[in-house]
Amino acid sequence: MGWYEESFGDDYLIVYKHRDTAGAYNEVQAMIGWLGLPQGAAVLDLCCGMGRHSMALADFGYRVTGVDLSGVLLAEAIRRDTQGRIEWVQGDMRHIPADGPFDAVVNLFTSFGYFRDDAENETVIREISRVLKSGGRFIIDFLNASYVQAHLVPHSVRREGDSLIEENRSVENGFISKRIAIREPGKPERQYIEQVKCYGLEQLETMAARAKLRIDRVYGGYDGRSYERDGSPRLILTGTKEGT
Repeated sequence: MGWYEESFGDDYLIVYKHRDTAGAYNEVQAMIGWLGLPQGAAVLDLCCGMGRHSMALADFGYRVTGVDLSGVLLAEAIRRDTQGRIEWVQGDMRHIPADGPFDAVVNLFTSFGYFRDDAENETVIREISRVLKSGGRFIIDFLNASYVQAHLVPHSVRREGDSLIEENRSVENGFISKRIAIREPGKPERQYIEQVKCYGLEQLETMAARAKLRIDRVYGGYDGRSYERDGSPRLILTGTKEGT
């Protein structure tokens, strides 16, 4: 079982309770202008999680489909989507259970690089291309591995209600890894791991080109700053599916 099949369950809702809807709205507001889409465009939010970004996209007037592997997170997304504006679909990003074609695909907040095998990660890029219409737009919002490694906080402890959350971060075998321990009174300790492969811009450019995705701009943050290898917190690719 992959770490992503274990980590995105009920405890994920505790560990990442601090991620708010307002933050997602601001992130989407910054990024959606880069795509230049008209209202009513069909947008796929790939790895939508609890649906924070999907609902922000719907607020901006797009027809949104949210896909995620986790039934727990999708159930939370459905609970939050009180008006039923979004189509929620459970599925693996390596085999997107939607044919599209979509006007845009967004893959946000480091929802890429989960797999040990480069070919599996590249399959995700190929799937993004497959479900995009010709001339369709995409965003892959990834971490900047160089920046993360230089600014890594090895250890932290915090509380969420009755839960004590301890997080240990490291760079191991080409992955940025986080080990999470959750302790609650009268309950056994629960442990999880999250890991993302350290891809750089050149590797992502190669994968995108093989999938007939043209990278138009590379941003280093949600504020639209230019990407710098050692100075940018994010590595955000925006681009277009080339004609077939």
